[in-house]
Amino acid sequence: MNYEEKARELARLVRAGDVVVFSGAGLSTESGLQDFRSKNGIWAHADPTRLASVGALECNYDEFLEFYKARLYVPEEIKPNAGHLIVAEWEKKGYVKGVITQNVDRLHQKAGSKEVWELHGSLEPVKCHRCGRRGSTEDFLAGVPCSHCGGHLRPSVVLFGEMLPQTALDAADHLSSDCRTFIVLGSSLVVSPANYFPRQAKMNGAKLVIINLEETPFDNIADITVHEGIGAFLTETDKYVRQEKI
Repeated sequence: MNYEEKARELARLVRAGDVVVFSGAGLSTESGLQDFRSKNGIWAHADPTRLASVGALECNYDEFLEFYKARLYVPEEIKPNAGHLIVAEWEKKGYVKGVITQNVDRLHQKAGSKEVWELHGSLEPVKCHRCGRRGSTEDFLAGVPCSHCGGHLRPSVVLFGEMLPQTALDAADHLSSDCRTFIVLGSSLVVSPANYFPRQAKMNGAKLVIINLEETPFDNIADITVHEGIGAFLTETDKYVRQEKI
């Protein structure tokens, strides 16, 4: 299929409903955020196991804080892109029943998506690592300790050395087990256990669609693969979704 034919086919699948979206860093980069694993990504110049870890938080807090201040906090000018907005609109129309995301930036929620499950946690809210009470982003960025117990403030991301949130994993398992179409947006699909979910969806009879600039290990089992920009392709697809006849 060519580009237009793929957009038309995906539009037919979306219009049929029961769609689950799985998003990775490639979606966020279209909003201007840095990715993680490319040659110019965050991890190319920093050791995540040292800086984004429980050990760094507990034993080297100044370095932990500087890493998150410089690398991961989302500036106000970073906004949801066309991909986020179209997914949110499809959810509003009843086509998309849930979003599973590896991203921590909350751009899906800012775009208007409601049913979002964050496998790696999120930058917000800030909380105390010691007592768990909620703190403010401003205090965290300023290096101010918890006002209740004096512990270190931290974002709610999953750090190296921590387990993924069970509630999100359970929701992702349910969504991928029971959908008609599973759309991957901007994920290399090399991180486990997150890459389990597209395979599970396919094994349970769903159509698997992968939209990612680079090839993935799952391209050979996908029904549609697109190695182009996400926002542009979803915009093209949405044009056909909005038509009464495709």
